[in-house]
Amino acid sequence: MRKDPIERYPGSLRWLHWLAFAAVVLAYLFINLTGLFAKGDPLQAAMLRAHFAAGLAVLILVVPRIFVRWLSRVPPVSPQPSRLTQRAAVSTHVLLYVFLLLQPLLGLGFMQLAGKVVYLPGGWDIPVLLVAKHPEWAAALKDIHETLGTIFYWVIGLHIAAALWHHWQVRDNTLQRML
Repeated sequence: MRKDPIERYPGSLRWLHWLAFAAVVLAYLFINLTGLFAKGDPLQAAMLRAHFAAGLAVLILVVPRIFVRWLSRVPPVSPQPSRLTQRAAVSTHVLLYVFLLLQPLLGLGFMQLAGKVVYLPGGWDIPVLLVAKHPEWAAALKDIHETLGTIFYWVIGLHIAAALWHHWQVRDNTLQRML
C-alpha cells in the first residue's frame, strides 16, 4: 500500500527558511562569543564583524522569503488543526517575521546613529550615511536590539517546540512540510 506523499512548501521557501535559521544561529553564536574576549581584542572585533554579517544575511534572506511566502500556496496541515492552534501558528509566524526584519534593521540603525562603520568579512563595509552622530538614539536602539534579541530566544524556542510537538505528539505533517 502506497502512502500519499506529503505536500511541502516550495523548495525556494524551504531553502530560505533553513538558510535564515542558520544565519540567526550564527548571529547569536557570534554575539555570545564576543563575551569571551576583552574589549579591543582582535578576536572580539572579528566576532562582532561576523555577528554583523550574519545579521545582514538574515535581512537579505527574509525579504525574498516574505515575498515567496506571500506568493506561495500554503500546503495543508493534515490532520487539520483546531482554530486555536491555527491562530497561534499565524501569530507566532507574524512575530518571527517581525523579529527577522526588525532585529537587523535595529542593529544597522544603532550603528548608523553611533557613527560606526559596519565592517564585514572580505573587506566589505557599510559606511556611515548620517552626517551627525546621535549617541542617545544609538544607545536607545542598541538597548531595544538587545532586549528584543533576548525575547527572540523565547519566540524561536516556541517555534521549535511547536514544530516538535506537532511532529511527535500531534503526529501531523506540520514539520514535514518544511523539510
